[in-house]
Amino acid sequence: MLARLHSSIPSFIAWLALIAACVEGVTAADGDSKPAKQRVLILGDSITAGYGVDAAEGYPSLLQQKIDQAQLPYVVVNAGVSGDTTSGGLRRVDWILRQPVDVFVLALGGNDGLRGIAPSITRSNLTAILERVHARYPKARLLLAGMQMPPNMGKDYTEAFQALFPQVAKQQQAALIPFLLEGIGGKPEFNQPDLIHPTPVGHQKIAENVWQVLKPILTER
Repeated sequence: MLARLHSSIPSFIAWLALIAACVEGVTAADGDSKPAKQRVLILGDSITAGYGVDAAEGYPSLLQQKIDQAQLPYVVVNAGVSGDTTSGGLRRVDWILRQPVDVFVLALGGNDGLRGIAPSITRSNLTAILERVHARYPKARLLLAGMQMPPNMGKDYTEAFQALFPQVAKQQQAALIPFLLEGIGGKPEFNQPDLIHPTPVGHQKIAENVWQVLKPILTER
């Protein structure tokens, strides 16, 4: 999450994914008999970008597999950028929203916490991102992925940081993924040597955490 080494690679992949999704989304308008798929856009950092794993092993790709297996008409757009903070996400969200969004998953904040950024700033940025999505696409469903910090950040900080995600979700009427890294965070068997970025097995667990919240929303729509 913190690592910026080779960050240009996942960033480039993220932009390619966005372009590919835009092309796929307009096929029906170009005469394809199949209906255009709706978009699930995930705005995140290096965990979403799939730092250290193949693109097919990252949780956004695994979510796409689950969607396809369930025969749901959605395409997952991976807008993860390594090293991104909530401030960075706020700066680029308007560009991302140039394409239609039907379900928006916000998975930022981890880098804020590891850098000791004030929870009030993180809360403000997350709120602003969700408000911009709602303003541009009022019918889009919103999901917010919660994050937690290790105890070495201090009790007051870790408690304030953990609490801000359900607060923002409630305020913005977004579905809450309680903890993106539930069952994974800090466990060597699910993480790369830095104990921050998940292995392929870790990404499988992340996909399950997200799918528990995402699947009911997709089937309702």
